[in-house]
Amino acid sequence: MAEIKDPENTIIITLKDGGEVVVEMLPDVAPKHVERIKTLVRAGEYDNVAFHRVIEGFMAQGGDVQYGNTTSASFSPGSAGMGGSKKPNLKQEFSKEPHVRGVCSMARSQNPDSA
Repeated sequence: MAEIKDPENTIIITLKDGGEVVVEMLPDVAPKHVERIKTLVRAGEYDNVAFHRVIEGFMAQGGDVQYGNTTSASFSPGSAGMGGSKKPNLKQEFSKEPHVRGVCSMARSQNPDSA
């Protein structure tokens, strides 16, 4: 396992095959988004939520707690990515951080405040 520099702002995603994805969040860059993710993680909202869109060599998209939870009655592979949580949308927190390999970001519609 990788060294955890900031446990308060680190999420470890355990994959079905036993692998792990370590996500280091940056509250100094996007404080409201980091706080929302931590709230949802602590409530178990992301448990069993699938990566519903994967494009090899480009990106993996997940986080749809409404339609992407594989153990929920509302699970819908065709709708995953269209739902969200019961929390209100967040105002954008765009930054100058480059989107390079390994960076996590919020997906949104044409509305910049739709994350």
